[in-house]
Amino acid sequence: MTYVRTFLPWIVYAVIPSGGWKWGALAALVVALVLVAMQVRAGRGADAMIIEIGSTVFFAVLTVVAFADPHSGLHPYSAALANGTLALIALVSLAVRRPFTLGIAKQTTPREYWDLPAFIRVNTIITSVWTASFVVAAVVLAVVADAAHGNVAATVAVQVAALVIPIVFTQRYVSHVQARAQRA
Repeated sequence: MTYVRTFLPWIVYAVIPSGGWKWGALAALVVALVLVAMQVRAGRGADAMIIEIGSTVFFAVLTVVAFADPHSGLHPYSAALANGTLALIALVSLAVRRPFTLGIAKQTTPREYWDLPAFIRVNTIITSVWTASFVVAAVVLAVVADAAHGNVAATVAVQVAALVIPIVFTQRYVSHVQARAQRA
């Protein structure tokens, strides 16, 4: 459920009809701000809020663009840009050796595991899968926006798949790693 909360602004933006993209961007920004405020109030560090902070920045910029020019040429590509932004956030987290899933995993994992190489490796693998999903979704959504002139059903399907596939992978992979650790 933590991943759903983390990506809630993106889900909100994805489900609001594209004709109301400025309102979708604003709603997603409000959700992102609320999530960051809740995390800060709970005492979480920035490493536990990598996606939330990136979401806030992205939706702040998108909201300004959408309200300044509701007919912007970026509008049809906003779903692709959203996934591209998520891919960039995830890639940067991998490049600085702080996979974004570490902060999420630390919320449910005892502190004694946080610095273990195996824990970090598992989160690097999970973050890599999320990154790949975001990259593929960004490319497919750009093609859909260009070729299908923003086919809403295709856009929603790609966005849902881009979240569901890595969520399912994460759950199964973590279960597999935990089972292997218990056998050892």
